[in-house]
Amino acid sequence: MEVPQHVAIILDGNGRWAKQHGMPRNYGHTQGAKNVETICREAWNMGIKYLTVYAFSTENWSRPKDEVGALMKLLRNYMKNCMKTAEKNHMRVRVIGDISRLEPDLQESIHRLEEFSANQDGLNFQIAINYGSRDEMLRGMKQMLSDYGEGKFDLKDLDEKMFENYLDTRGIPAPDLLIRTSGELRLSNYLLWQLAYSELYFTDVAWPDFTKKELEKAVQDYNKRDRRFGGVTDPVSKPAKTDKGGTEGV
Repeated sequence: MEVPQHVAIILDGNGRWAKQHGMPRNYGHTQGAKNVETICREAWNMGIKYLTVYAFSTENWSRPKDEVGALMKLLRNYMKNCMKTAEKNHMRVRVIGDISRLEPDLQESIHRLEEFSANQDGLNFQIAINYGSRDEMLRGMKQMLSDYGEGKFDLKDLDEKMFENYLDTRGIPAPDLLIRTSGELRLSNYLLWQLAYSELYFTDVAWPDFTKKELEKAVQDYNKRDRRFGGVTDPVSKPAKTDKGGTEGV
């Protein structure tokens, strides 16, 4: 079985899962955060090299104030714990999104985590926080226009590759596979540029119940796809093998 090099996931269904179990929404978010660690481990053991998860979108600020506050607290705790996890499992962690809206202490935690894990050689783990794809592209274009105004490049040199260097995901390959949990069939402003040629997989399983078996089902479905670009079968759908060594206990 061929394993996609890069998997992106929309972590959906935490609140609904909690309600179904007679618990408050914040409990669902806590269980969902715990499951991220599990799936990081399983993804690397399967041979996946890049994993990008949608943790908090630019639209999530419109949720009830107490829920947003609980999510920020959860992110603070996760950033602290993630440093130990990154060291133990050799993960390189990067945050994509506009973190300038976050509280200074959370921004500092993110910078410390990214710097601390920068030289790790295991799973490349990207966390999207205060991320929206339209916002990402607008920020990138503003910086690009500023650079052009300063004469840093000629208009004739502008192409897709150059534009990608202005996105939050610069240096990270485009996802081969997108997974969205909990039954919704939309992209929700997530990695719109990067997902142009990705395979999409939707499951009714809520994120807290998304297990190693569910990840394997998604990869198996990916293997059934005939990845074609302009009528030519994709020659790069031969990424990592399943005998890739893994980590122990994220």
